[in-house]
Amino acid sequence: MGQLVIAILAGTVIAAAQSAADFEKRVREAMTPSIEKQRASVQKQAASALPVANLPSRGFFTVPWPSTAPLVSPLEAACDPLPKEKLDPLVEDAAKREGVQTDLVQAVIAEESAARPCAVSRAGAQGMMQLMPDTASELGVKDPFNPKENIDAGTRLLKQLLTKYGGDVSLALGAYNAGSARVDREGGIPSIPETINYVNDILNKVPGAAVVPAVTPGVVPGIVPVAVPVKKH
Repeated sequence: MGQLVIAILAGTVIAAAQSAADFEKRVREAMTPSIEKQRASVQKQAASALPVANLPSRGFFTVPWPSTAPLVSPLEAACDPLPKEKLDPLVEDAAKREGVQTDLVQAVIAEESAARPCAVSRAGAQGMMQLMPDTASELGVKDPFNPKENIDAGTRLLKQLLTKYGGDVSLALGAYNAGSARVDREGGIPSIPETINYVNDILNKVPGAAVVPAVTPGVVPGIVPVAVPVKKH
């Protein structure tokens, strides 16, 4: 009798489990079209909310793929500028050691990163004086986001460019921005509006520096000699 009761109870449990499984299956089948419709709606909204990358007309994907926007735009670093009381001693020490005008180093830092140690450009330049990784490595920088290391290396690079161009601040700045190869090839400040503005912005902050003439279409700006005054400490 006991075995019969157990058998009946076991059969009831199995039947209930099968009924529950069948019920769940029927519910899933009924909800699938609705879920797929909602998923398609969400994907459509996401695609319209993001910029769409250009893909080949015969690419693998059949729908546009949302492009990824850059996380950090140029000079919008997620850190505050280095306080003046911390920045000034670092600049004065590097400028004195390399024999470069303090005001010039300060102006380059202001133009390059607005004194933000964690600044990174879209091109990959890093830190206070926006050193490219290869350049930083050549200058022995271990941590480009360390203000002292970056300023020391950037000032040393600026000194090298000033030496290369005979103390001409305009050419050194043009090379710092656009590369010395471009300056050498054009025989003067590269005819790039960004570079011209960069050089002039810095020269306007440095006492006694000459301003580079505006770019005339088809005309390469000439060399503008500027002496490098060195402050005596």
